[in-house]
Amino acid sequence: MYKINVSDTFSAAHQLKGYDGACRNVHGHTWKVRVGIVCETTDDIGLSIDFNVIKKHLRELIETLDHQFLNELEIFKSLNPTSENIARYMYRHIKQRINIPDCYLADVEVWESDKSSIIYSE
Repeated sequence: MYKINVSDTFSAAHQLKGYDGACRNVHGHTWKVRVGIVCETTDDIGLSIDFNVIKKHLRELIETLDHQFLNELEIFKSLNPTSENIARYMYRHIKQRINIPDCYLADVEVWESDKSSIIYSE
């Protein structure tokens, strides 16, 4: 079994509604995102999945979030844009685009800082 990881970053602002602390105010992060894909086999040249396939899907998703106020995006109008909810949203979005035999999306990890991350999987 092989686990392929692809990472990228995006910068955005958010506001945590109902939070009793400074994060209830509008603030921003440069989020780092890691997508983990598990593949059982490799092809004839020894690749399980081309990194560029995952990079493309991740980049397309990140472009919709980058330099946005997340609370104003349709997905987060009724859902608090916590790192947990961002990770789940990204997982489900990427999962729909991975259609490669013997490969599946294992998890998505979202860091809101160098010291704090959340991993989502189903």
